[in-house]
Amino acid sequence: MSSVVIIGGNDRMVCRYKDICREYNCEAKVFTQKKCNLECLIGDPDLIILFTNPVAHDMVKIAKKSAARKGIALVQAHSGSCNTLRTILNSHV
Repeated sequence: MSSVVIIGGNDRMVCRYKDICREYNCEAKVFTQKKCNLECLIGDPDLIILFTNPVAHDMVKIAKKSAARKGIALVQAHSGSCNTLRTILNSHV
């Protein structure tokens, strides 16, 4: 089972994002709001997905820093839609 961290997106879509990840046999953590210890909460996933439109700039910096330091694949997408998530998972999982 792969692990995915989704940063950004819409609050009301959190459950949907997790359901879609389960369809691809992935365990997902979703952070739509900034957490004070986000860098620790990210952990060591196989993939970080960054939805850049609805996200705080601090969260973008933390995600990129974590991915670079730990050698984690990072995919950025402007939209936080279900179709965008499926497209990313199709090509990376």
